[in-house]
Amino acid sequence: NPAFVHGGPFANIAHGCNSVVATTTALKLADYVVTEAGFGADLGAEKFFDIKCRKAGLKPAAAVIVATVRALKMNGGVKKEDLSKENVEAVRKGCANLGRHIENVKQFGVPAVVAINHFHSDTPAEIQAMKDYVAGMGEEAVLCRHWAEGSAGIEALANKVVQLAESGASQFAPLYADDVRLFDKIDTIVKRIYRGSEAIADKSVRDQLKAWEDAGYGKLPVCMAKTQYSFSTDPNLRGAPTGHVVPVREVRLAAGAGFVVAICGEIMTMPGLPKAPSSEKIFLNEEGQIEGLF
Repeated sequence: NPAFVHGGPFANIAHGCNSVVATTTALKLADYVVTEAGFGADLGAEKFFDIKCRKAGLKPAAAVIVATVRALKMNGGVKKEDLSKENVEAVRKGCANLGRHIENVKQFGVPAVVAINHFHSDTPAEIQAMKDYVAGMGEEAVLCRHWAEGSAGIEALANKVVQLAESGASQFAPLYADDVRLFDKIDTIVKRIYRGSEAIADKSVRDQLKAWEDAGYGKLPVCMAKTQYSFSTDPNLRGAPTGHVVPVREVRLAAGAGFVVAICGEIMTMPGLPKAPSSEKIFLNEEGQIEGLF
């Protein structure tokens, strides 16, 4: 299938999905269009729903929440070097993070399915723990083996997505109205998506937001810039924390793009790139096959 890779900046600093032009073009050319909204559903999905769908008049029919056993083990307290070792209890503990993402997507009125992105180190017990947890939330988790098996390994997920999309169950609505004040939009995301107690900001930040409202930019959506590793601004606070305070240290007006950026905690808005780019290791072998992608 064709793919549009167009205008997709990282969701921890921008809107995190491809352009409206790409999606609206794809909708004219295919029966089903999938938009990737990455860097955690608390960032990518929230911005896809609250910024892109709002601005483009899109009404998504279904959502796929991609999760891995390894990510849940990390959210359950396992160190990165130990992620390949079986730890069912850590998976169960980390499922709280997945459950939060499921709840968040459902807040927008969009039915969801969980895709378990399979790694060769995943064990049957770990996978079953994920499936049991998701089933306990009234949803379904589908094991996806596309890395190893290609399209055949993800056919079950495709059928489930079509079923959800054709069910008419979606009642999509953004999280906040256009006429809500800018800081209140930020606070709404903090409380409803991040489950924080409140957003805080210095008077200079609040004054800047007020000035933009007075200048006619008050109806713009907000784009949160924060770490993708946590629901908080602390990348080491894993799982499903609640009650944390989210500090907004700076705000920026992206008038052309059509949103106000709220920079929260320690986050670089210019992504760092490696000294040796991955492209240097990618080549065609003698059989004409690509090597070095991963």
